[in-house]
Amino acid sequence: MFYFACKERKLLLSIEKEINMSKNHQSPNPVPAATILLLRPSDTQLEVFMVVRHHQIDFASGALVFPGGKADDQDFDDDLLPLIQSPNPDSNMRGAEVSAIREAFEECGILLAYDQETDQIIDGTRLESIQHYREPLNSGEVLLKDFLVKEKLKLACDQLTRFAHWITPEMMPKRFDTHFYLALAPEDHVAVHDGYESVDSVWISPDQAVQEAKAGKRTIIFPTRLNLEKLSEWNTPYDAIEATKTSDIVSVLPWTEKREDGNYLCIPPEAGYNISEEKMPERGVP
Repeated sequence: MFYFACKERKLLLSIEKEINMSKNHQSPNPVPAATILLLRPSDTQLEVFMVVRHHQIDFASGALVFPGGKADDQDFDDDLLPLIQSPNPDSNMRGAEVSAIREAFEECGILLAYDQETDQIIDGTRLESIQHYREPLNSGEVLLKDFLVKEKLKLACDQLTRFAHWITPEMMPKRFDTHFYLALAPEDHVAVHDGYESVDSVWISPDQAVQEAKAGKRTIIFPTRLNLEKLSEWNTPYDAIEATKTSDIVSVLPWTEKREDGNYLCIPPEAGYNISEEKMPERGVP
């Protein structure tokens, strides 16, 4: 049986509890969301930027996650079209890409955007000069469109590579429809957690993150762990991005199955992960 860290056991037991509590309730519609796996090369294995969720956040509190979050209505606004490099013709997918870039800027300070005058990705100096927009954007005090127009920027959606698509199971009381993207972090961009939604951050190899979760040093939820394990197949960010460009993205809507030896959390085998089912811990198991 696949090894579970103690913290992940507790998370899965929490999932089971929520499933049982929500059986008599109507399933909510999943909320659109997006996240970026920001990558950089290292001497051994590629590294990915991750943040630690604040313990008071209502989803994945205290867990090590990729920066991202819920989409805003403004992310789908057609008025943004002139402010997006290579806009996706699918309005829903375009909105997800915008969400991913906006959330990454708000949460960790990296902004994938082109300077409209130079058509180049903004450098670290320019990035530092616009850091003060992060909180106003997050609070809604400043709209994304107004920020981009004032600073003469275009969102670099063409730098994103769609990596995965996960939908929270129907029996859960809180549901998200989340698109995962790969992107190479600009070399001189400094990633810093916001101190509100996230309280810590780290550049870490996928293997190290998984091993630290197994050792009980980190809390990593099921989708994050499987995406880390998938990412660990490549040693460089360039290999990961190129391989992903030609891969089919299979939507993952997990479900549970009750069997003679217990309950199992299952996902489609064709999604391309190293497992397609995992036994959920029994109550009382430490």
